[in-house]
Amino acid sequence: MSTQSTLSDVAVTDADKAAVAAVPQRIVEAWASYDADAFAEVFTADGTLILPGFFEKGRDAIRAFAAAAFAGPYKGTRVTGTPVDIRFLSAEAGILVTRGGILTPGQDEPSPERAVHASWLVVKQDGRWQLAAYQNSPRHTG
Repeated sequence: MSTQSTLSDVAVTDADKAAVAAVPQRIVEAWASYDADAFAEVFTADGTLILPGFFEKGRDAIRAFAAAAFAGPYKGTRVTGTPVDIRFLSAEAGILVTRGGILTPGQDEPSPERAVHASWLVVKQDGRWQLAAYQNSPRHTG
């Protein structure tokens, strides 16, 4: 991870820092098992998922999107996301930026057309860090 910062007056525990950094892994694991329920459960009940060409709001819509994607265009793929920046806005809200993308069979790194940078707005609800909003954009390497 390249940077990790907090606002000077925000008290954040090491456990919270680790839990926020682990949110992308929860998505990776849900995707690996093509589990739309587990994928949607990473989000808050009213969370948003924004991808090029898609806008989904609410856990039910996100679950339906993931189920269709796992059965269709993303069948057989994996996803990766590595934190490159974490910032806390408060003890219960943060922003995570990752670099990653979709991996097709046999790939260890996403191809340029499937590589992304992503923003994750995370919030702590009932003691657990959840994804309130996710958005990615193509990553240009050149």
